[in-house]
Amino acid sequence: MRKRRHRSRAVFGAALAAALLAVTGCDATGGNSPGPEGTGTKAGPSASPAPAWDSTPESLVAVGDSITRGFDACEVLSDCPEVSWATGGDASVDSLAVRLLGASGAARRSWNYAVTGARMADLPNQVARAVTREPELVTVMIGANDACRATATAMTPVADFRTDFEDAMATLRDALPKAQVFVASVPDLKRLWSEGRTSPVGKQVWKLGICPSMLADPDLLTAAATERRDAVRARVEAYNDVLREVCAEDRHCRYDGDAVFDYRFGQAQLSPWDWFHPSVDGQARLAEIAYRIISEERS
Repeated sequence: MRKRRHRSRAVFGAALAAALLAVTGCDATGGNSPGPEGTGTKAGPSASPAPAWDSTPESLVAVGDSITRGFDACEVLSDCPEVSWATGGDASVDSLAVRLLGASGAARRSWNYAVTGARMADLPNQVARAVTREPELVTVMIGANDACRATATAMTPVADFRTDFEDAMATLRDALPKAQVFVASVPDLKRLWSEGRTSPVGKQVWKLGICPSMLADPDLLTAAATERRDAVRARVEAYNDVLREVCAEDRHCRYDGDAVFDYRFGQAQLSPWDWFHPSVDGQARLAEIAYRIISEERS
């Protein structure tokens, strides 16, 4: 893993600010959501049949956002798919594809259709492209950009999030009725705030506009600031409820049980350039989580 570079705000400049705004989906125009919603209450046990898993998938496609593209893991303002938790070939990550298919199999039979900056509304189109590969396993990690908006009121409404995820799953099932699906939970953005705010460098970078719904004014501890952060966390929990519930309706779908959301990552797992995306070590931890969940189903 590369050593952390301590760069000043001036080094990043306006170009970094603009690029990161685009990457994290934190636009300045807001949205048409009426306000924070979703209680984050987890659903009870599903009565759906247990997922049916093929213990030896022969191909894998990843869809999602910048996390799956390895953005800012290797160098500033760049995708680094070679360290992707899902499909990367870097030995230090030991991606899910490498663990399941072997290094040569991952190189030949895994594909990464994730797009940096994507939100749930983009997932149906990603899936439409992904199914052309006829994969036996599809990994999904998306939703952070739906919560990371200019304000808490601009976050994607939970109902829209659900509709778009259901549309993506319908597109997948129309083409591939028996493909396995692994759905990762949305990470805990409030933990990201609590970890990164102890770094002077991280706080300076966040001022450039990274996930302002959660990360704006990181040292501000007023009642309003706390309420804003809690609203974002509650929305993430509500998104995860949607992922869990929709996945439970499909016997070939496996949700991670909030494993990514619950993971207690530290500064070593955060990008040294933006203190938002996973570092190479963070990508390796995500690969471990995914493989553990899938292996539990296979055992």
